[in-house]
Amino acid sequence: MDLGIKNKTALITGGSRGLGLASAISLAKEGVNLVICARSKDDLQIAEKTLKQFDVNVITLVQELSDEKSVNEFYKNVKTCASHIDILVNNVGGSLGTSSLVKSELKDFQKVMDINTWVAISLSKIFLDDMISNGWGRIINIASIYGREHGGSAPYMAAKAALIAATKHTAIDLAKTGVTANCIAPGSIKHEKGSWEKFVNNNSKEIVEKFIDQNLPMGKFGYPEAVGDTVAFLASKNSEMILGTCLNVDGGQSNSLF
Repeated sequence: MDLGIKNKTALITGGSRGLGLASAISLAKEGVNLVICARSKDDLQIAEKTLKQFDVNVITLVQELSDEKSVNEFYKNVKTCASHIDILVNNVGGSLGTSSLVKSELKDFQKVMDINTWVAISLSKIFLDDMISNGWGRIINIASIYGREHGGSAPYMAAKAALIAATKHTAIDLAKTGVTANCIAPGSIKHEKGSWEKFVNNNSKEIVEKFIDQNLPMGKFGYPEAVGDTVAFLASKNSEMILGTCLNVDGGQSNSLF
């Protein structure tokens, strides 16, 4: 299947490893040029070497995205090295060690909302004008099944639910512009340096096997390539009719019907 996005340019936040790198690889296989950012220069260098095997242009930027100031700084850096962005993948996020509402302070909610919700919304607003002017664009937000049902920490659930809601509203607003906005809700995806790898490494074999048995119908953790390939499809010309959707990539893990 020709996804029709060769020579487009994609920006992926948190693109040096895990779901971000998998998304970059899947897009690179389709001939998409890439701008990726991450906090670690070492991780970015490794990712760049991997991505250049696909004969696409790869720009790496060391950047922590956590508030409006960092987003504005990042935008200026992107504009100096890329003339335009066709595909925006908002992948940065995390629960940042938070837990329940009772045990979390308001500042915990704020910092989790900042990185999971406000950064994605801010970047979308910044790059949308050019996409609308060009009559084509794709915004893909990496949410979580825990933005759709109970699981994870209270701040994380709230942040991902807000991201899903904002994406839905944005997609309807943009329906006549040629720009689409959608979410992907991964389940328990295990990858290097990720939270589920830490879960496996920090717990006994019995605890891990119990979690898998009770929560993962496929009998195993998910893998990032499945998310990456979903990103590539949502970025494609073939996804024109998919607007404001949140697609689970979870191996049947989630319990919600919708």
